[in-house]
Amino acid sequence: MGLDAYVLGDALRNDRHCFRRVEADHPLVVQIRELSRVHEDLQGEMNRLTNRLRDQMHRSAPHLLKLCSSAEEPWFWELAERVAGPRPWVCLERRAIQQLLKRFRIRRWEADAVVAVLREPPMTLAPGSAEAARTHIGLLLPRLRVVHEQAKLCRQQLDALLDQLADEHDDDGPSDLEILRSLPGVGLIIAGTLLAEAAPLLRQRDGTTLRAYGGPAPITRRSGKSWVVVMRRGCSDRLRNAFYHWARVSTVCDASARAYYAELRARGHTHGRALRSVSDRWIRILMAMHRDRPLYSANHAPARAVQ
Repeated sequence: MGLDAYVLGDALRNDRHCFRRVEADHPLVVQIRELSRVHEDLQGEMNRLTNRLRDQMHRSAPHLLKLCSSAEEPWFWELAERVAGPRPWVCLERRAIQQLLKRFRIRRWEADAVVAVLREPPMTLAPGSAEAARTHIGLLLPRLRVVHEQAKLCRQQLDALLDQLADEHDDDGPSDLEILRSLPGVGLIIAGTLLAEAAPLLRQRDGTTLRAYGGPAPITRRSGKSWVVVMRRGCSDRLRNAFYHWARVSTVCDASARAYYAELRARGHTHGRALRSVSDRWIRILMAMHRDRPLYSANHAPARAVQ
């Protein structure tokens, strides 16, 4: 223990430039960090519960999954609740289905199509299987609704905290948060995660460390004539997921990111490697925007990554 303290103290004395002072984050950033992590936990719980619901639907009424294959939408839960009820599916009237679709604003399904699916002949099951599945579904649905409402409330509070943090900017020009949220692919969850997990790096404009801590920066291994570049695995899982989804969404809504992704795929890069390169490009753009203080404009976006 004493030797470890000596080594650490000697390293700090001789290599002070390799260390950075730990500073307390803004109180709002602390709250954003907690909410973003709670939302991630709630999303994981939601995925587990919907997977169980889908399994029970496969077990008892697989044809109903034509309406919602993932079984993760509230309007489908209300339909599935009839499985655990005393009335069979075929007793649902067209007007009730139409009101349900209107209440949840579902436009991809017409009431007649839903009724046709509901009236398909049910699968033949062993005695007692249908009752067991209905009991299980009846226990799952209340928990799904609670987790869904908590996740919704968490997103609302996170959005309010981000707006409050943006309002506290007193200097001329856009704030760091406004610059970040102006980038394509950066929504509520991505912005909250980046602020929660990398606020000091964003504040210090440390793009190099951010690339390594978030995972886009690869690892180069050299030994003699061998030279191998591999994916970085020792990084923050939350930041890695945030950068992945940022890059994925940006290739849909931004022309320059989409063109860069297509160019990388044409060169033989895998989907994951191409998205890591796209997120690496966004980090460099973000650092340049923090330096020059503009908001993102697609008209001035570079067609290729900044080298």
